[in-house]
Amino acid sequence: MPTYKAPVDDVLFLLNDVFHIERYANLPGFADASPDIVEAILGEAAKFSEDVLTPLNRVGDIEGCTRNADGSVTAPKGFKEAFRTIVEGGWIGISAPTEFGGQGLPMFMTQQVNEFMSSANLAFAMYPGLTQGAIAALLVHGSPELKKTYLPKMVAGEWTGTMNLTEPHCGTDLGMIRTKAVKQADGSYKITGTKIFISAGEHDLSENIVHLVLARIEGAPEGTRGISLFVAPKILPNADGSLGARNALSCGSLEEKMGIHGNATCVMNYDGATAWLVAEENRGLHAMFTMMNEARLAVGLQGLAISEVAYQNAVAYAKERLQGRALSGAKSKDKPADPIIVHPDVRRTLMTIRSINEAGRALVVWTALASDLHHRSPDEKTRQAAEDHMGLLTPVIKGVLTDVGFNNTVMAQQMFGGHGYIAEHGMEQFVRDARITMMYEGANGIQALDLVGRKLPKDGGRALQAFFGEVQGFIKEHGSDDGMKVFAEPLSKALGHLEQATMWFMQNAIAKPDNAGAGSTDYMHLFGLVALGYMWCRMAAAAQSKLKAGGNGAAERMNAKLVTGRFFMERVLPETGAHLARIQAGAASTMELPAEAF
Repeated sequence: MPTYKAPVDDVLFLLNDVFHIERYANLPGFADASPDIVEAILGEAAKFSEDVLTPLNRVGDIEGCTRNADGSVTAPKGFKEAFRTIVEGGWIGISAPTEFGGQGLPMFMTQQVNEFMSSANLAFAMYPGLTQGAIAALLVHGSPELKKTYLPKMVAGEWTGTMNLTEPHCGTDLGMIRTKAVKQADGSYKITGTKIFISAGEHDLSENIVHLVLARIEGAPEGTRGISLFVAPKILPNADGSLGARNALSCGSLEEKMGIHGNATCVMNYDGATAWLVAEENRGLHAMFTMMNEARLAVGLQGLAISEVAYQNAVAYAKERLQGRALSGAKSKDKPADPIIVHPDVRRTLMTIRSINEAGRALVVWTALASDLHHRSPDEKTRQAAEDHMGLLTPVIKGVLTDVGFNNTVMAQQMFGGHGYIAEHGMEQFVRDARITMMYEGANGIQALDLVGRKLPKDGGRALQAFFGEVQGFIKEHGSDDGMKVFAEPLSKALGHLEQATMWFMQNAIAKPDNAGAGSTDYMHLFGLVALGYMWCRMAAAAQSKLKAGGNGAAERMNAKLVTGRFFMERVLPETGAHLARIQAGAASTMELPAEAF
């Protein structure tokens, strides 16, 4: 059975030494996030993830969810008890406002807890994760009445949340949705339609489920301009907050799917269900994107999380599996063979995964802190810059960390040879579970198009120029430091490739938009490599500073950090050149064949 150890020390290094969270002490909630409190919370989250959720991961995969004759759904054995522990510990509302029962702690705390839980049991972690996304949307767009009715229960975990976008005939193109909403005399609406792929759409973990549903009000404009967002609870609340009658919505079936079997992925039928409008009429897509952005960052985190747990198990196996002798001579002469970790190609594989995971975690923490600045800073310019950062990095984090996360999981499985294909070792489940992260909350090709088509030109390229400026500033500040040259020089070259790719799009994609479409995925990954390289430079500078100060008991970890960073700069970051070459090749050969020739 797979094991998992939450990377608490690595997270604390990022928070304390790389990003210096003490500098955020003036922001609301950060005063309560003292180093000892942060370490204690992470420690408890680690213990829960390791001891409770990890053993349930295999259980959930084997049992899956069960749809009963009455349309109700039963979660796998042990899930309900584990969810009760989350509720009792207040884990869902870590970063929610105190006025609704949350702890008001910074968003980075929620992100780190979610990483640990997702590594331990992705299918389970989706239940609280989706609820947090629904909370975020209601906090920003809900009326005072809706907030009062739903948020305290959702923050407490007594009620959970979902998002209902996709329909059988449309996924990304939400302008095609057919679910309709009819306004009633009392101001409520009746919703009719079918939604598919609804994660956590029906289950027995909470007493109520709050569905956020996209629908079209009668007479609304066609396309995305006519979409509205509604709250449709499974059970209608009474005026005093107690639960009343069952709403006219149900789980029509459970999807039979490749992975995340422990999460109930439902076909949801709305048969004149009572619902209430969120935000303004025909502004539903704008409101839903608050939840979508939260979800996309969370999914990027899931890609990292599965990559991490797969890596840990691959390392453990490589240290104990005896096979062949080291090319430089036997290392375990008292044994019939050496452990496979002596082989260079095994180490190349493991170092690739490790170097991406550590930089990916830094990228998520950096962006989570930007989210805290956006929501909590009193300075308007700071909030704007943070919002720009999140808008630009969201498709990169979602697309890149899930693409490479899946690839890393497959590479980790490969370490086991044939044993990796057998369910007993758990690696094939990681591969199956990781695959969905590339698809849901906007398939990764859509993330790439969003980055190139919307995020780069937005506000005259303000966010992109800020990113370029920050990376260039770091290179200029540290490039002359002898210890940092092995990091700063490769980053400078990679940044040059990103700048060239950006300029090529400006010169070649306006007249021929297919050039942008054909190069968008390469651009997203090129951008991602530069962002990860920048994270490695910041981590290397922090590690060197820590070593110069004596290491404080972490010298071995800091030296390992520097070696891992050098590997990334030497063996992973140079891929930016290949991405640039493919972008500059344009779309001619991609688009030349007629459809009949395929």
